[in-house]
Amino acid sequence: MKTMSSRKIYLRPDEAMFKGVCAGIAQYLDVPVKLVRIITVLSMLFGLFMITLVAYAILAYWLEPAPAGEEQTSASQLTPAQQLERAELQMGESEQQLRQLERYVTSDTFTVQNRFRQL
Repeated sequence: MKTMSSRKIYLRPDEAMFKGVCAGIAQYLDVPVKLVRIITVLSMLFGLFMITLVAYAILAYWLEPAPAGEEQTSASQLTPAQQLERAELQMGESEQQLRQLERYVTSDTFTVQNRFRQL
């Protein structure tokens, strides 16, 4: 699974109502597209019309369209069973990493290396 720092925001014209900026932001943040669109409209209604419009125009011009092979499945598009399966897989991977770390920290190698560092 990609971390936020290793991902990039793309335009999502295939999911677009206008240019795909909101869909791209939603995919990057892994939130529903409707939520991003509602926040955009509310910001325009509550006094940030020009700022929102300028930011949208800049992003529409600056962002690249999503590559054809880019993963388009976000957590908001998965069924609850698929989300649960993904969460279980992540928990299993995390548990394995934790077990490896615990095994290393309790090993004789770690103890010896730690003592040498303290010298």
